Amino acid sequence: MAELDGTTVAIVVTNYGIEQDELARPRDAVIEAGGTAVIVAIEDGEVTTLVGDKNPGQTFAVDQVIGDADPDSFDALILPGGTINADSLRLETAAIEFVARIVEAKKPVAAICHGPWALVEAGKVGGKTLTSYPSLRTDLLNAGASWVDESVRVDDEGGWTLVTSRDPDDLDDFTRELVGAFSAA
Repeated sequence: MAELDGTTVAIVVTNYGIEQDELARPRDAVIEAGGTAVIVAIEDGEVTTLVGDKNPGQTFAVDQVIGDADPDSFDALILPGGTINADSLRLETAAIEFVARIVEAKKPVAAICHGPWALVEAGKVGGKTLTSYPSLRTDLLNAGASWVDESVRVDDEGGWTLVTSRDPDDLDDFTRELVGAFSAA
């Protein structure tokens, strides 16, 4: 039996500007561990990724539209980065409500790079210790979190697990820890 058999993970994104490897590698890690990874986007169709926030990347099919997605049908959440994606996502009310409901249900969340912006917008980082792309440090501190400069941080404060990493260079640590956290849920 694989670690994530029976586990359904939402990957919440906008339709443009996701950092390619921050979507693809965690998605692949969930699938390789036996889980189901569901790309939940703002609009139907495809999501377009970027490499380094500027070069064209792969496209991925949207599995569900955020307005139709039920947080209760997911066991965990991944929030990829990509500056454009993360900045746009925090302006999407339905996405922020989805994120808040996942956290309120005490389900594990994994956020990388600029991904934690959605958690800030949802008001869910207070009391947590996490890492992110360095430019989010002040936003996270202002939202009541503690920020560390580490390749990965797992925080169980408040009764829910948060796995965070800084950028694509940390993906090996990030994917290992998210699979562990999601399997323990």
